Amino acid sequence: MSEYSGFPGGAESTPIPNTFFGTVLPDIDDLDELKVTLHAFRIIQGKRGYPRFATYDDLCGDPAVVRSLGKGSPLPERLSRALSRAVSRGALLHLTLERDGRVEDLYFLDTEAGRRTVAKIESGEIEPGDAGSEPEPAAREQANIFSLYEQNIGMLSPIIVEELEDAERLYPASWIRDAFKEAVDLNKRSWRYIQRILERWAAEGKDDGESRRHTKAESDPEEYYRRYGHFLKR
Repeated sequence: MSEYSGFPGGAESTPIPNTFFGTVLPDIDDLDELKVTLHAFRIIQGKRGYPRFATYDDLCGDPAVVRSLGKGSPLPERLSRALSRAVSRGALLHLTLERDGRVEDLYFLDTEAGRRTVAKIESGEIEPGDAGSEPEPAAREQANIFSLYEQNIGMLSPIIVEELEDAERLYPASWIRDAFKEAVDLNKRSWRYIQRILERWAAEGKDDGESRRHTKAESDPEEYYRRYGHFLKR
């Protein structure tokens, strides 16, 4: 057994849905399945870009997975069996795609957002991209918004995903980051609270220099109403 002195200060954490502990974990009676499920959560949540998923190769080549399944029958056999059990239990979603002339197995969190992502990939609405590659600028910004929510508030839901996408279109990325920071500093970890901050800055101005620029919305009344008219109706 390796020496271990506790979790270090500032250690990164992996969000896990609370329902996992109440509805999934009690029924898991296979240690490999439990280990692989938790490793998959870690790898998927740690990915950059959108959509986020883990490939079979990600899991098979991960040092922590190799250590976890290093004893007993060959790793590929144990990993495949554990993944199959995790998918059957509803912890993970499995999607098989042919990419670059080879068949690849992709694994997603079995959340509402994950199911929606898989449906969009299957319909051709979005492309899964290259695992581990740097996302395009727009995808990178979107991933930052999602990450801010998950790190500071909790798991994403389809409704929250839509609201975050709307916020990304309405407000500068720096405003969103600052609004999250202000909410966290005040211990108000709520998306509704963050929305109110952003709405206030849009209506009254944000004193960081950026809000004082002469944008199209400021100089064009129709454009201003298109962007911010829903605030005026409240």
